[in-house]
Amino acid sequence: MQFKGRTVFAFVMLTMFASVLVTLTIADKLIDPKERAEAALTAAASDRASRYGLKEDELTKLNAVLELIETKYYEKVDRHELVDGAVNGMMSSLEDPYSVYMEKEVAQHFSESIEGSFTGIGAEVTMENGKIIVVAPIKGSPAERSGLLAKDVVISVNGEKLDGLSLQEAVAKIRGPKGTKAKLQVLRSGFSEPVQLVLVRDDIDVETVYANLRKDGIGVIEIRQFSLHTAERFKEELAKLEQQGMKGLVIDVRNNPGGILPVVVDIAESFLAKGQTVVQVEDRSGEREKTLSEGESKTYPISVLMNKGSASASEILAGALQEGAGAKLIGETSFGKGTVQVSYNKALGDGSLVKMTIAKWLTPNGNWIHEKGIKPDIEVQPPDLYTVARLSMSDTLQQDMLGEQVRSVQIMLHGLGYEPKREDGYFGLETKEAVKRFQSEHSLKVTGKVDVKTAEALEQAVIKWIQDENNDVQLHEAIQAAGRK
Repeated sequence: MQFKGRTVFAFVMLTMFASVLVTLTIADKLIDPKERAEAALTAAASDRASRYGLKEDELTKLNAVLELIETKYYEKVDRHELVDGAVNGMMSSLEDPYSVYMEKEVAQHFSESIEGSFTGIGAEVTMENGKIIVVAPIKGSPAERSGLLAKDVVISVNGEKLDGLSLQEAVAKIRGPKGTKAKLQVLRSGFSEPVQLVLVRDDIDVETVYANLRKDGIGVIEIRQFSLHTAERFKEELAKLEQQGMKGLVIDVRNNPGGILPVVVDIAESFLAKGQTVVQVEDRSGEREKTLSEGESKTYPISVLMNKGSASASEILAGALQEGAGAKLIGETSFGKGTVQVSYNKALGDGSLVKMTIAKWLTPNGNWIHEKGIKPDIEVQPPDLYTVARLSMSDTLQQDMLGEQVRSVQIMLHGLGYEPKREDGYFGLETKEAVKRFQSEHSLKVTGKVDVKTAEALEQAVIKWIQDENNDVQLHEAIQAAGRK
């Protein structure tokens, strides 16, 4: 693939800031244009300093403050931390959640998930208005298994509140060694009280592409994120499906937080005729540059399955295929991230890194979806069981109790077919009878009360239900759309 655009875009990142995954561009493992760009940055350092660096009075001011801190502050300070703090301050002043400074260790972690392997809880977060917002949990990760959802607001980790912390500081609280627990409290839309989730951090080896051909001839390719080798894997699986006589294709990017720009361009080119626009990039002066396809169009119908956790590169793919390949978008309105980031590390010289927003991206027709998302052609909301808050038992729930935990039990019972007659959080007689029916069918002591064992059985039943493809109403709609000519 020949990427048409500025040389620097060869290493543009389109991910939401992967705070928990800690993902990042790898300077030495991306394609040659980045190395050339970094070399140019280094070679032109003195010229930049003269034009863009600190002026004499600004440098004097910073040095004066540094000297005052080092000589007058009542405690000894780490000079390295002071310099890092100054850089952090500059990036924070941009008030852009996607422009960040990462110290060496964080930058190293960030690189790991671009290669597809990392340790953590398996969720991407960003910061909006000072709040830590979940972009998406990775499928199969501790975050997904625990019930963490896109748009959840993380307010505390292991009892430590995140209010007032920077994104980097919040990430440090969430990250931790494999096998350790992270007890999260999150605010969730539709719930009046915080939801508590307990996750066990783990090594996560991310295979980014999964594919299968259904008996009806519809192929389904799931892309979990756009990492270095995702385009290669996608094309391999697409070729296999086509060789097997695929009649239509579903591309599933639900809870896909994004990735690398050339990777998503490469994938989109598989469906767009030569010369068609894949994406537009608009710089600070308002000038737009189009990336044109070198590929070819397909004759079979395509649908793209997305939700509110589909962000950035996922949205580029959805927009390109909707506007250029006639694909139908199915599911929920996407996350809404329409900016482009570039990472710079060699120029900093110490292993640290600056990731900075340098442009907007727009769909082929020139639509900017930032903070709005892309609306689906066919809206399909997931069943309540997909979004119900998990149970964190501190007390046995029983008749006449009231609260969000009771409401979660009622939603679970209803979704599993044990009708409690109400979902308002009041543990009435009907709820008690529904609990009894569930307990009876799952070889539990029939008490009508929700103790730890009953709660665990409910949780497992919900997970099994969600994992059953027959209950995936969004996928069913996408398959139908891909079957229509």
